[in-house]
Amino acid sequence: MSLAVTTRPVLAGDIGGTKTALAWVDGGVVVESRIYKSADYASLAEIVRAFVTAVPAGPPRAACFGVAGPVVGGVARTTNLPWTIESAGFGEVLGDVPVRLINDLEAVAYGLGVAGDDAFVTVNPGATDATGNRAIIAAGTGLGQAGLYWDGRTHRPFASEGGHASFAARNSREAGLWQFLAADHGHVSSERVLSGRGLFDVYRFVRQEQGQDEPSWLSARLETEHPSAVVSACGLDGSSPLCREALRLFARIYGAAAGNLALTVLATGGVFVGGGIAPRIMPALTDGVFLEAFLDKGRMRPLLESMAVRVILSPAIALLGAAHAAEEARP
Repeated sequence: MSLAVTTRPVLAGDIGGTKTALAWVDGGVVVESRIYKSADYASLAEIVRAFVTAVPAGPPRAACFGVAGPVVGGVARTTNLPWTIESAGFGEVLGDVPVRLINDLEAVAYGLGVAGDDAFVTVNPGATDATGNRAIIAAGTGLGQAGLYWDGRTHRPFASEGGHASFAARNSREAGLWQFLAADHGHVSSERVLSGRGLFDVYRFVRQEQGQDEPSWLSARLETEHPSAVVSACGLDGSSPLCREALRLFARIYGAAAGNLALTVLATGGVFVGGGIAPRIMPALTDGVFLEAFLDKGRMRPLLESMAVRVILSPAIALLGAAHAAEEARP
């Protein structure tokens, strides 16, 4: 299938540990996109080749890929995939076009400026400072963090690997969770808790903590379906008290981590919660547990109360952000 566009489009990518989304973007609009299971491919270049073959549109004006992992000197090493990606490694597939690699949360940060109001749900209205710093935290396969600062004309994104900073327990219960995870992992980062795998580990901790037998129907679902998806679904519908408590604990820790990031970058311009998990557990993020943990910072509570907190709903925001960053890469 050949793609009909009025100009040469931009190739944008959102590269995660579970899935890779690629899209042709023209005039700030996603014209065509595909989603690939990342682990099925040996490299990003293989996925790009599959995409441009399935949906040919000619050489792009530019390309940008938001990658879940640190990007240094045009080279990205993915955290949850055995890939090394180089910005100079796409010439055989794309030709002589500028290619930019950025962190995946940096791509989301670029996307904030081009997404409409319907892309967000407000958790705390706050009083947004139009020129204040912004913060993004996003739990999915891993935990991403990023920020934006005002340069006098616009907000400029900057990347972070703060999701791999040490998990900060706030009370004896969370200290018990830390001990539980440390037995398996040694170093316990925030990502060990606030991620897809982390949600299931929180459930395992709650199950051990409460000493309750797991019902057979739940065991069967956990064995045959994605465990974290089962925990979130059964926590939201109330069919499992264990899952419900695990989800509430997860939401508390998520809120606390968002508050930590908000203070770290002084996010008077707003805090944005992204990633694949948040839209799926919206009731758990809007019932007050998340926000109370976000605000629970002692003398800094009034400052945090003044910060707007919004959940990102748009699944295309990282692609739109990557396309915007690709345009910046053009000479």
